[in-house]
Amino acid sequence: MSRAVYLHIGAPKTGTTYLQDRLARNVATLAQHGVTIPAKRFVPADLFHFRAALDLLGQDWGGNPGHADGAWDALVRQTRRAPGTVIVSHEILAPAKPDKIAKAMNDLAGAEVHIVYSARDLGRQLPAAWQESIKQGRKWTFKRFLTKVQRKETWFWRAFDLPQVLNNWSAKLPPEHVHVVTVPHHRSGNVLWQRFAEAFGIDSSWAPLDSERANRSLGMAETQLIRKLNRRLELGVRREATYDTLIREMLAQGELVNRRSMPVTLPPSRYDWAEEQAELWIDWIQGSGVQVVGDVQDLRPLRPSDPEELWQDPDKVRARPQLSAAMDALAAMTREAAARSESPGLIGRARGLRGR
Repeated sequence: MSRAVYLHIGAPKTGTTYLQDRLARNVATLAQHGVTIPAKRFVPADLFHFRAALDLLGQDWGGNPGHADGAWDALVRQTRRAPGTVIVSHEILAPAKPDKIAKAMNDLAGAEVHIVYSARDLGRQLPAAWQESIKQGRKWTFKRFLTKVQRKETWFWRAFDLPQVLNNWSAKLPPEHVHVVTVPHHRSGNVLWQRFAEAFGIDSSWAPLDSERANRSLGMAETQLIRKLNRRLELGVRREATYDTLIREMLAQGELVNRRSMPVTLPPSRYDWAEEQAELWIDWIQGSGVQVVGDVQDLRPLRPSDPEELWQDPDKVRARPQLSAAMDALAAMTREAAARSESPGLIGRARGLRGR
């Protein structure tokens, strides 16, 4: 049986968490239909793909030093052994440099390689990307983030720049092996999954278990709270794996994301630029001959009916909403500290401090 490898390379904030969790939850049923999701024993498939992407790119973050070493080669070995269809997904692959892309293509030689890129309009994608960067430990304001994006100075822009990303990744592929999945304006997980399945050339019913994860965005007050917390923390602390566990996962995604708060939205003054980019993306897609799964009109940002009246600056959140978010965060941290204090090691350290 011939082997087809589908590399889903991003972009970030286009339903990638949902997709990767759904693939991981349906590894067994997909395998029954000849679809392989490379995985490692005792390591979830989505984490394995993340480490493989890090290893390919020569990066090492999000875990203990060396945690990604050898992961790409392990993934390639599984890919070479698998008949039928193989799906690999991680969004940090999108802005890979040409030498890393060349290595990936060389390592996958002998297979029919397809590139899948999911795209979303910048009106929704940029606010989501800013709050995601704050969860990852950044300190910049929304205004500074947007300015740097427009100047093409950020990692996020290199991942979002559809023409550049696909020019790099599709350089040696026929257009029919490049698939652009558009994220619908009124997003539904099932609709998005059906679009991904079509891009991968599989039946959507082969993965019946829906994802239980969604990388939801924080509101304005909660994002500002995490941003200010990042400013208070030492840089070394923010780079440790414990930041991901404690701040990003437990506090931001486990607690603060559940609060009702004003969402972060694109400033009215940035819509003209976002619309210009959408036009460039659509022109590139229509002239390239790549497969589009969805509607290219999904890439156009939807302006609010009364943007000047409705928009609120996320860099100027009033004190009361931030205080409310801070109290919820303090309560969550206190509960977490209490739970961790049951550890013998922590109890011993606490007794030692009392002894002083």
